[in-house]
Amino acid sequence: MASGNDSPPRGAGRLNRLFGWLLPDEEEGHTYPAAPEGTIIYAIGDIHGRLDLLDALGARIDRDVEGEQPNESLEIYLGDYIDRGPHSAAVIDWLAKRGDTRNSLFLRGNHEFLLEEFLAHESAYKDWGQLGGFETLVSYGIDLPHDLPEDSFIREELASRMPPVHRRFLDQLLTSVEIGPYLFVHAGLRPGIPLEEQTERDCLWIRDEFLEHEEKFERLVVHGHSPVARPELLSNRINLDTGAFATGRLSCLKISARGAILLES
Repeated sequence: MASGNDSPPRGAGRLNRLFGWLLPDEEEGHTYPAAPEGTIIYAIGDIHGRLDLLDALGARIDRDVEGEQPNESLEIYLGDYIDRGPHSAAVIDWLAKRGDTRNSLFLRGNHEFLLEEFLAHESAYKDWGQLGGFETLVSYGIDLPHDLPEDSFIREELASRMPPVHRRFLDQLLTSVEIGPYLFVHAGLRPGIPLEEQTERDCLWIRDEFLEHEEKFERLVVHGHSPVARPELLSNRINLDTGAFATGRLSCLKISARGAILLES
């Protein structure tokens, strides 16, 4: 089983702290590439069970699309839909329905990976539960006693309560999406490795080596996974994980023919 360190990144900015995470350096006013004429892309950061924020952002995107009237709009969700927040099951349900009615792509985050590994008998509950899996179980109506039962019991309970549409949603998650000059991925890329040789483990888990790399990659990387107080808008990457489950801020990047800007809710 692939594993990873889900602790906050080191060396990601100034030594100011917000609930234990580092604040990023001031943005430098970078100009970002445009989307094809008539197309708007919306990239959405880590949700972590915050259905309230997701619902509000979805409505905000709908209003923006209605106002812009593009030929095509595409929503790209960067992973980590579950764990930590209170409504993981409802978030997956919302996203699955969104995919039926909107042009949407959904990436796999390390938290979805851990859930899938647990369901596939590839890992123990402790590997997932300590990173927020308990809240996901509760969202499916599973109330664990203080003395944890066997993994097999938890697994069977979860499998019996998870709707088939949720399993299909998880099965169809993508590792990365490349569109023009942009690459969308959950965690990041390993510097010095060609795009076609990047591993799933790095795409879902990498932190320090990616965050501390200041040179440009083959594509401008839009990612989540490493929480910051506000989006990081850098020359080689854009970080949209603003710790929604703790901060109440779910971030979205809008990429249009005019370039890329943050879509305020």
